[in-house]
Amino acid sequence: MDRILEIANLQTIFHTRRGIAKALDGVDLVLKRGETLGIVGESGCGKTVLALSIMRLIPRPPGEIARGSIRFKESELLALSEKEMRSLRGKELSMIFQEPMNSLNPVLKVGEQIAEAIRLHQSLSRSDALDKALEMLKLVSMPSAEERLNNYPHQLSGGMRQRVMIAMALSCSPTLMLADEPTTALDVTIQAQILDLINKLKEESGTSVILITHDLGVIAESAQYAAVMYAGKIVEYSAVEELFFRPMHPYTVGLMESTPRMTVIDGREGELKAIPGTVPSLFELPRGCSFQDRCSHTMPVCRNDNPPITAIRPGHEVRCWKYH
Repeated sequence: MDRILEIANLQTIFHTRRGIAKALDGVDLVLKRGETLGIVGESGCGKTVLALSIMRLIPRPPGEIARGSIRFKESELLALSEKEMRSLRGKELSMIFQEPMNSLNPVLKVGEQIAEAIRLHQSLSRSDALDKALEMLKLVSMPSAEERLNNYPHQLSGGMRQRVMIAMALSCSPTLMLADEPTTALDVTIQAQILDLINKLKEESGTSVILITHDLGVIAESAQYAAVMYAGKIVEYSAVEELFFRPMHPYTVGLMESTPRMTVIDGREGELKAIPGTVPSLFELPRGCSFQDRCSHTMPVCRNDNPPITAIRPGHEVRCWKYH
C-alpha cells in the first residue's frame, strides 16, 4: 500500500500576549491509502490543530506552521500557494469539523452548501450540482433526502447535520478525509450509525481517514492504526489491536484504565481509575517529559531531558525514557 500522507517534524505555534504556545511540537505521522488512523488524547493535546495544519487552515496571525513537512501524495503542502491549496481542499482533502452547527452557513439551505463544492471542483451547472447533492444525501442515508435538501441547518437534528457534513466532505470523492470528533454530542445510537457510515463509505471509495477523538471505543471500532497525543507530541503509535493489548506509554495505560468497563473482579466491580492532574499549559511546559508530573514512573532523566520516540517493536513506537 502506498503512502498518501507523510508528516515530519511538524511544529505549529501560536503567538500570544503570554508568549509562544507550541500546539504541535515535532509531530511525525504516516498514512497509507485506504487506512484509517485514529488520533486520541485529552482536550488541549493538539489533535484539532494537527488537522487544521494539514488543511492549511491555521489562522495567521496568531498561528504559524514554524517548521516541518506535510507531504500529500506528490505535493509538499507547506510549499503550495493559497490558490493551489484551495484547489485541493474539498476535492483531494476534505474535513468534517467538530461542531456542524458552527461549520454550516445558517442562512443557506444545506443542498446549496453541498452543491457549492461540487460546482467549484467539478464544473457542473447549478441544477446538476443540486442533483449530485441529493445523491450524496441519499448516500449518507439522510431521511427524506429530497425534503432535507431545502432545509436550513437549524431545521435539522444533530445527527442530520453531521450527515450533511459527511455528504459535503465526500461529495468530490477525496483521497483523504479528516474527521474531527464526528460523533461529539450525538447519542449512542446515532454515533454508531455515523461511524458505520464513515467505515462503509471509506471501503467503497478507498478514501483514507484521519479520525480524531477522545473516545478509545471509537478508535477500537473504526481505526487500523492509532496515535496517542499529549501536549502537542505523539507519545505512542501502533496498530490498534497492539495498542489495546500492549499499551506501553504511562499516559496510554492511564487512558485505558480510565475507560468505564462492565467487569467484576474478585466479586467486586472494577474500580474506575483517573489520571491525576491536568494537561500542562502550553505556556508553562516542564523541562523534560511533559507527562512527568502525572506519571507514576517518573525518573530523574524525565525531569531533565525530553524522551525521543523509540521503536519497541516493528510498527510500535513510544516516547518514554522507561523503554529507551
